Amino acid sequence: MEEVFKIEGGHQLNGEVRISGAKNATVALIPASILANGPVTICGVPDIADVESLSTLLEELNVAVVHKDRGHLIIDPTEMVNRPLEHPAVTKLRASYYFMGALLGKYKHVKIKMSGGCYLGPRPIDLHLKGFEALGAKVDYQKGCYTIEAEELIGTKIFLDISSVGATINIMMAAVYAKGRTTIENAAKEPEIIDVATLLNKMGAHIRGAGTNVITIDGVDHLSGCFHEIIPDRIEAGTFIIMAAAAAKEMKITNIIPQHLESLLSKLQEMGVDMEVDVDSVTIRGGGKLQGVDIKTLPYPGFATDLQQPLSALLTQAEGKSTIRETIYPERFKHCIELQRMGADISVGQGSCTIEGITPLYGDRVTATDLRCGASLVVAGLLAEGVTEIHEIYHIERGYDDLDGKLRALGANIWRETIE
Repeated sequence: MEEVFKIEGGHQLNGEVRISGAKNATVALIPASILANGPVTICGVPDIADVESLSTLLEELNVAVVHKDRGHLIIDPTEMVNRPLEHPAVTKLRASYYFMGALLGKYKHVKIKMSGGCYLGPRPIDLHLKGFEALGAKVDYQKGCYTIEAEELIGTKIFLDISSVGATINIMMAAVYAKGRTTIENAAKEPEIIDVATLLNKMGAHIRGAGTNVITIDGVDHLSGCFHEIIPDRIEAGTFIIMAAAAAKEMKITNIIPQHLESLLSKLQEMGVDMEVDVDSVTIRGGGKLQGVDIKTLPYPGFATDLQQPLSALLTQAEGKSTIRETIYPERFKHCIELQRMGADISVGQGSCTIEGITPLYGDRVTATDLRCGASLVVAGLLAEGVTEIHEIYHIERGYDDLDGKLRALGANIWRETIE
């Protein structure tokens, strides 16, 4: 038995949608909260499968987790025990690796299974491990488990070969209790990193420079509990903006930070999308003629790799040729095969794809091979003639809070079915 999404295309979207808290911040904030010595309250937590997996891992560590009401989480590490993390939940998401930095920082010792998540080609964690070693830790890998330990962690200069978000956050967490000053050079600049640094500073950490390419962390002896509200999810916001451009008459996307979406909004303007940007919202009026564009994914503030897949579906409705060059995950084109099934004219090259428009799309049976591929297929389903049946929707639920509910409220004809 499997649960699938079914979407009947051709229904116009109208109205207003509120964006949830950022998935990519949440999955780091939850492990970061165990660095405190008192309860941490986090607001705006999205209702996604990755949060459930992380809550399971917290319970493994004897951390009390209270879901107060929707989006409201209280994490209390007062009675915490540093146990090996070998629970199957570790392999359900990539972000379980943030427990490496958090547990190493707090206890100078961590044992954890290899993490999981979407397969987007090689995503090595050697940068994280090099950072831990620079701080004085020894890393051992046996039978699918990492053991990382240090007699003490000592602040140092760390240069990242690639400005990796995961490595930047993991090293930052390991360094908050280290002796002296740690400097991370060529640090990633994503808004989610600023959010994690903000949480740690509220707890009493001394972190400066988050959001720039040099972050300094002065070690402290004690971190206490605090209250924190998560930033809005720029990728969910971008996905809904793309859906609005594809299928809306008039749609307002609220609880966004437009500055986080500049690379997408400028590309949509170039395509000819009619939009009005406000302080914390954007209104899209659909139905206009769209022009093909060229896109190259880059680290923030460049065009987000997580948005190229949803955008590919919209580009099938833009006149002329569009190209997407993927510089972050060159293998991230599995969605193209699924879109081809629906009638898209896409050719995939080495780390790039070319889309010819305008092509009509037709409902078919397709598979969400990863999280953002799933989002791409939902966009295509809204545009397609007939019914689209999307399989393996657990990928979508790892990162989108109530996607089908939000779309139904906007007038989409989307439903769940359990099939053999």
